[in-house]
Amino acid sequence: MTQQDQGATSSRRGGRFRMPSRKGAPAGAGAPVAASAPTATTTGGRARAVPGTTSRGIRQITQPITRSIEQVAGRTEGVWRPVAGILRWISPLGWTILALGLVCWFVGARGGWTELLMVAAAALLLFAICFVLALGRTKVRILAEVDPRRVVVGDPATGRILVTNEARTPMLPILVELPVGLSAARFVLPALTPGNAHEELFVVPTSRRGVIQVGPATTVQGDPLGLMRRTLTWTERTELFVHPRTVALESLGAGLLRDLEGSTTEDVSMSDLAFHALREYQPGDDRRYIHWRSSAKAGKLLVRQFLDTRRSHVTIIVDPDPEQYRSGHGKTGRSDRDVERDVMAANAPTAIQADVETAISVGSSIMVRVMLDEQDCTIVCGSQKVTKSVPQVGLDAMSRVEPGPVDLFTTSLDAADLAPDTSTCFIVTGPHRPFIELQRAAGQFPPEVTRVIVVLDPQADHGIRRGGGLVILTLAALEDLRTLLVSGVAR
Repeated sequence: MTQQDQGATSSRRGGRFRMPSRKGAPAGAGAPVAASAPTATTTGGRARAVPGTTSRGIRQITQPITRSIEQVAGRTEGVWRPVAGILRWISPLGWTILALGLVCWFVGARGGWTELLMVAAAALLLFAICFVLALGRTKVRILAEVDPRRVVVGDPATGRILVTNEARTPMLPILVELPVGLSAARFVLPALTPGNAHEELFVVPTSRRGVIQVGPATTVQGDPLGLMRRTLTWTERTELFVHPRTVALESLGAGLLRDLEGSTTEDVSMSDLAFHALREYQPGDDRRYIHWRSSAKAGKLLVRQFLDTRRSHVTIIVDPDPEQYRSGHGKTGRSDRDVERDVMAANAPTAIQADVETAISVGSSIMVRVMLDEQDCTIVCGSQKVTKSVPQVGLDAMSRVEPGPVDLFTTSLDAADLAPDTSTCFIVTGPHRPFIELQRAAGQFPPEVTRVIVVLDPQADHGIRRGGGLVILTLAALEDLRTLLVSGVAR
């Protein structure tokens, strides 16, 4: 055994294997591989690269290049950003004309074709003229407003746009575009002298509940052929809220004993703040409520009677899933293409969403009535949640609701977390929602809470029934809501 083998053997005995020093390595011996270098394994005589080493090596090569490009781009931003802004003026047609001119000039110059050189000259000259027309500084003041900003479905909403020339020179006719929802209003303004203004009116369609984005107003400057299109933004975006339709309801008056404030009810109580009358003492009555002066005059014990004062917190859950209603998808006999065409053409709710819109109107009507009674209210519909607010904020939130599938059980959990002191709970849904799901959703509230299920079914007769600890109101139309609530809930 050589001295080198003895050293290696002793190293193994010590629990660690040491590679021999490169000083003593013979010429041509392989050098040890660094830990960071890519390694390979052999399987059946074939070399297989270790996963991740190739991509790591590529990153190590490209990182310095990427870093250098970012540094150069940052230093030259003042040069290339204005150029990029000007290049955005060119429309696809403009790029086509420019490419045609360059190609004809290149081919004509190499081949000596006079006709191609003439076509190139015409194309490049046209491109240059259109570019000059797009130059110039537009100095205007644009005011775009909508009045009123909150309307009910079907109510008229008008807007105006006022353009004032603030330049010292006359302004040539320009095009002003104002996006309104899915469409855009376009106005061709006449030539304006310095300081003069031009006003245009427009009508916003409000046949569908929602939030309509109006603006921003932009001016379009370019050439008549459309080779150049220079767009400048002048105003901010404005929101027009189209609230759901509601009906006037009578005061519900239902609630639980929550605090020392509230509205008096018809229920007689032996302890409260609203004094009602005196009656004769009965065994078991609290002696603290004996009215001693009246008892001395009458010669018998008389006790005070009170009326309950209740502080109501009404929670409303609206089911926005079109599948749970009578007009759900697949039950109208219409294809998706027909429905989409009607929406784009008329800006109106589809037949599939008609019952969902009525359900939102039902929940909004109850919410407005409760808030007008100065009682706490929480409403949850899809992703929209409003608690202890004012009617305007609640209706704005209902305008943002997008119909779609929801988990009613999860929604009720969220509502219970928002309003742990709920005294009355309304769940508005359709006839296709299983009764067991309604029981599970209503079961998230304490047993003393009045739980009302409002089932919207245009094909059924309106009525009231009770079962499983629930008050079930079957509603055929929004106009029947007032009668049903008075008969089944209000007291």
